[in-house]
Amino acid sequence: MTSTQPPPVGAFARRTRTVTRHDIELFTELTGDRNPIHYDAELAASSRFGGLVVQGGVTSGLLNALVAEQLPGPGSVFLEVAWRFLAPVRPGDAITAEAVVTESRADKPVTKLATRITNQDGVVVLDGTAVVWRDPVLAVHHAASAAPTTPAGSPANLEES
Repeated sequence: MTSTQPPPVGAFARRTRTVTRHDIELFTELTGDRNPIHYDAELAASSRFGGLVVQGGVTSGLLNALVAEQLPGPGSVFLEVAWRFLAPVRPGDAITAEAVVTESRADKPVTKLATRITNQDGVVVLDGTAVVWRDPVLAVHHAASAAPTTPAGSPANLEES
């Protein structure tokens, strides 16, 4: 596979981070989302969620990072997403985003991913699919700038696993 080809079916990536109250505040700063379910602990405790929850955009944002940094990688953008939010994410939760390639187009740099986010207890909090396009120019540029070199300065040979 060259850097301009989409990743093969079965390719997998995972990314984990702990979400915080600060994440809620940053998301509010960006979007203006001041829903009391994210801020009013007393009111949120009386809701069906039983406590404060992190905005869905913070949760799904971990998939943005995974796609842009790992699979398919730099230059990638979402063309389509179909996500179901299945359980609340709370400040302090460690969430893990996972993606596996289910389809890979040979004629263009488009990849379909099965996506899932779980919390530290293994509860699925988000599940669905995404279609991703990776800009070939950016992919080639990133591959060239990230290519390891030998001490003499020539590119090293890499094997893909």
